[in-house]
Amino acid sequence: MDLTHLRKKIDEVDRKIIALLNDRTKLVREVGAKKIEAGKSVYAPEREHEIYRKIDRIAAKKGLPKDALKAIYREIMSAALAMEKPLAIAYLGPEATFTHLAALSKFGSSVEYKACSSFTDVFHEVEMGRADYGVVPIENSIEGAVNHTLDMFIDSDLKICSEIFYEITHNLMTNGTDLRQIKRVYSKAEVFGQCRMWLETNLHHAELMETSSTAVAAQRAAREYGSAAIGSKLAATINNLPILAEAIQDFSANVTRFLVISKHLPGITKHDKTSILVSIRDKVGALYEMLLPIRKYKVNMTKIESRPSKKKAWDYYFFIDFEGHVESPRVKKMLADMESRVKFLKVLGSYPVTGKPKD
Repeated sequence: MDLTHLRKKIDEVDRKIIALLNDRTKLVREVGAKKIEAGKSVYAPEREHEIYRKIDRIAAKKGLPKDALKAIYREIMSAALAMEKPLAIAYLGPEATFTHLAALSKFGSSVEYKACSSFTDVFHEVEMGRADYGVVPIENSIEGAVNHTLDMFIDSDLKICSEIFYEITHNLMTNGTDLRQIKRVYSKAEVFGQCRMWLETNLHHAELMETSSTAVAAQRAAREYGSAAIGSKLAATINNLPILAEAIQDFSANVTRFLVISKHLPGITKHDKTSILVSIRDKVGALYEMLLPIRKYKVNMTKIESRPSKKKAWDYYFFIDFEGHVESPRVKKMLADMESRVKFLKVLGSYPVTGKPKD
């Protein structure tokens, strides 16, 4: 076939793809109408999980890579969500923060995004119904837990309905052309921690200035001569800041786990995770007693994190993740047993397990 004929064949395939997408759209609208009629949430993490697992199974070995197919379907589902019901997603802003990028990787470009100035505001927007979902960081593979997010769950009634693992790449951006000209570096405290060795080696003479987000850091560096910022490539592009050094994080496997929060719990799948918040009684062996039901019912605990309650000295909350859904019989029995042994127990959410990026 010559080039002209090949292009005509591609055009024919494109017409078929568009026709099939339109057929899919009609079905999506019917599904959306039934969800709204039943009072269900439009975004269904369990269905999203099912679609991505289907792509893994049926993707051709010599066709588009699985990640490329998933990216295409992410945008198809994003457009579908917007057609079922206009969705608003709250995140720690401004535009081009890593939380914004993580939200885009989950919900695509067809929904509305609402930049918030703090984690508290993200929770508040969802609680007040001005946003359907919120995206907040919960832990980093290098720096550990994001304590502010953990603290927000203590008093909030919002639920975790999904999680996002997003690979973080930090870049030094500045209007200068020489590292020796940089007197100040702006970024978040957590980012400085993730780039500590590089900064000590290359910018030990510069003052480190903490900001509320990497996007704000880029905005400040763009206005000041002799300043630099550490953040995403998107932040550099938006603020017209040249990148002087790429991928300056100390470890290549730098992944942040984000949580999607809402007023709804997703349905059960075969691959779920549950997060709970527990406060134990002030007595000898209380922590051991709290964990006994996990062993008794053979539930696999994947994470435990402690935080001071801030109400009484040496009083702690424990955040626990384990495999299984809160609606499964075994998990129900385990939670009932645990609740009888502790002072306070709250289910923060049950949601599909998301695979971590490979190192």
